[in-house]
Amino acid sequence: MTHTHDQLDAILNEQEAVQGGQETADEAAQRLYEEHSARLRAEAEAEANARKLTVAQEQWSEYLAQKDADASALLTRAEALQQLVAQLAAAAGGPGAAAAAAAAAGVPAQPPAPAPSVEAAAAEAAKLVEELGVAAAEARASAAQLRAETDRGKRSSEQANLSGDGDTEMKRLREDSSGDMEAEGEEGADSSMAATVEQQPGFIGPQLPPGGQPGGGNGAAAAEGMELHDTFRERARYIPLRLDMEERRLLRLLEAALSVSEYTDKVDVLSWRKKSGRVHAQIRDMCAILCGLVVAQDYRRGQQLITDRNFADLRTFFQDCFEVGRRHKIMNPEKMRETYGKLMYLLQDSCDGEIMELLEFRCVRPLRTVYALLEERGALALLDDPLMEAATAEIVAGELPRHEVQRRIKVKERAREQLARRHRSRAIGEDEILHCLYSISDNNSYLLFNRDPIDRMIGYLQSYFQPDHAEPGYSLAIQGGSQGARLTHSHSRQYAYVLQSLTLWREISHEMFKLWYLADADLLSERTRYHLQNTGQGLNRVQAAPLVGRAMQAILARCQRRIGGWVGSSVVHLGDHNVPNALMFIDKYTQVPRILNPVVLVLDELPKLCRDPQVAAYVQATFGGVEPCRKVILLDFFRHGFDGSGADNFFDAGSCIDGRLTSAWNWCSKIEKKSYHNIFKLAGFVGFDGDFK
Repeated sequence: MTHTHDQLDAILNEQEAVQGGQETADEAAQRLYEEHSARLRAEAEAEANARKLTVAQEQWSEYLAQKDADASALLTRAEALQQLVAQLAAAAGGPGAAAAAAAAAGVPAQPPAPAPSVEAAAAEAAKLVEELGVAAAEARASAAQLRAETDRGKRSSEQANLSGDGDTEMKRLREDSSGDMEAEGEEGADSSMAATVEQQPGFIGPQLPPGGQPGGGNGAAAAEGMELHDTFRERARYIPLRLDMEERRLLRLLEAALSVSEYTDKVDVLSWRKKSGRVHAQIRDMCAILCGLVVAQDYRRGQQLITDRNFADLRTFFQDCFEVGRRHKIMNPEKMRETYGKLMYLLQDSCDGEIMELLEFRCVRPLRTVYALLEERGALALLDDPLMEAATAEIVAGELPRHEVQRRIKVKERAREQLARRHRSRAIGEDEILHCLYSISDNNSYLLFNRDPIDRMIGYLQSYFQPDHAEPGYSLAIQGGSQGARLTHSHSRQYAYVLQSLTLWREISHEMFKLWYLADADLLSERTRYHLQNTGQGLNRVQAAPLVGRAMQAILARCQRRIGGWVGSSVVHLGDHNVPNALMFIDKYTQVPRILNPVVLVLDELPKLCRDPQVAAYVQATFGGVEPCRKVILLDFFRHGFDGSGADNFFDAGSCIDGRLTSAWNWCSKIEKKSYHNIFKLAGFVGFDGDFK
C-alpha cells in the first residue's frame, strides 16, 4: 500500500520540464520508440487494407448473387415476350403460322388462346428494354468505379515505396531493445492481438454466429430470444433507472467538471516519447478531475484528499458520479454531446490495469437498470403483469378530444396504482415500483420521438410510391455518376432499397437502449483494449466491439427475414477507420431521428402552412399544390438520400449498412440548394444537428 502511494506521489509531483542532459541521454530510446511507432502505424495500415479486401470480397459475392437473380428475372421476362410474339403471329396468320412462329421462337406450340394486343407486347418489350438498360448501366458504372479504385490503390502502393531491408532493420532494432522498451511502446502488439481474438474488427454479415444472441446460448435459445425481444422482461434489462434528486445533483457536478476538462486534448496525442509519459499524464488529469469533484461537493473533504491522495476511500462517491453520467446519457442521447466522449475515454483509460493499481480502485461499476433493481428485490413478476402495457403506454393527444386524453391519463394512473399495491412487499415499496414504471415510460417516450418518425417515413413511402411501377415524373430510379449518385437502381429496386434501409433504422432505434448498454460494456471492457490511429478523420481510439456486433447481427437477420430479401451489401463497419469503436457506432445511429424528424415535421405541417393564402399561392405556383410539393420532397430524399454518395469509394460509402446513413447525411448537407428549401424554412426548420448543450 505504501509503495503504491509513493508511486502515485512521484507521478503527481514530477516536473514536466526536462533537463537538456537528460534529453541527450534519451536520444537512443527516442529513436527506437519512433521506429517502433512507425512500425505499428505500418502494421495498422496493413490490417486496414486486409479488412478492405475482406469487405471487397463479401461485396463482390453479394453483387454476383444479385446479378444471378437479375439474370434469371430477365430470362423469365424474355420467355414471356417470346410467348407474346408467338401468339401475335398466330393471330395474324392462323394455326399454321402459329406453329411456325412457335418453332422459330424455340417454344412448344400452345393450344389456341385469346389473341393478345399489340400494345401488351409493346409494353412487355419496353419493360424488358428498360431493365436491360438498367443492368447494362449498372455494370458500366460498377466497372468504371472498380477501375478507378484499383488505380488509386496501385498509386498508393507505389507512393508507399516499402523497403524490405528497412523493415528488417526496424525489426532488429526493436528486438535488440530491452524489455522495458517493449512495455513503453504506446500500443503493443499484444493488445492488438487480444482485440483480434475477441472480435475481428470491422465487418459483420447477416448470419448469426454460434450462440446466437449476445451472452451465448444455443440456437434454440437465440431464436426464442428473438421472438421475445420486445417483451417487458427483455426490454427492462437495458432500461436505466430514472435519476432521483440526489443523482441529479451529482450529474450537475460531473457535467461541470467535464466541461472544463481537456483530458482527451492532452492524452490522445502522438507526441509521447514513451508509454510511461502518457500514463503519467492520464493519472495527473484523472486525479485533477477526481479532486475537483470532491472539492465541489465537500470543501474540507476535498482539501484532505488533495493532501493525502487516498482516492480509494472515496471509491463509492466516484463510482456513483460516473455511473450517473453514463445512465443519464443512455436515457437522453441528445444530452452531454460535448462531455460524454471525455467521460467515456477517461473511464476507458481508468480500466487499464496499471492505472487501477495506482488509484487502488475501479472507477466503473455496472449500470443500474429496471431489471437489476427488480431482480435484487425479488419483484420480477411485475414485468409479466398484464397491466404493464396500460401503466407505461405513451399518450399522444394528436387529434383526440380533450376528454378522451384525460380519460386515458386516468386509466394509466389507475394501472400504476394497482401495480404498486399488487407487487409491493417488505423488500420493495410502492415508491420504488413507481420509479421502475416511470423509467419504462421514459423508454416509451424515447421511442415515440425517435422510432415513430421512421414509421411515418415508411408510411409516406408506401402511400406515395408503388413498388412495381413508377408514376410519370416520379420514378425513384437512380443512375451511378448522375447527380452525385454512386448506385444504379431501377425504380422497383430503389423502392426496396429505401424500404429495407428505413426498416433497419427502425429496428435499431427500437433497440437503441440495448445497443447503448452493450456499447458501454464494450468501451469499458478490460479484455478489449484500444489503440490510437489516424483514421483519416483525426486521431481516434480504434477498439473492437463484440457485444454490439452480435446485437447488430441479430437485428440485421431479423430485418432480412421480415423483408424477404436484401438489396445491396450487408457489411457492417465496426472497429475500423470508418467506425472506430462502439461510441462512434452509437453516435452514428442517434443521428437518424435528427435527419428524419425535420423532414416528417415539414411534410406534416405543409397542409397547415397552406391555410395562409400567401403561402398557399406560393406552393401552388411553385409545385402545383400540397400533394405535388410533398411528392417532390419525398422523391428527392428517397433518391438522393439513398444513392451511395458521401465518399469516393465503396468501402467508406455505398450500399453497406453504414453507407446508407452516410448518403443520408450527404443529402442533409445539400438541403440549402434544394428547390423546396423555402418550404422547410417556413415550417420552422433550423438544421439537422440539434443543440450541443
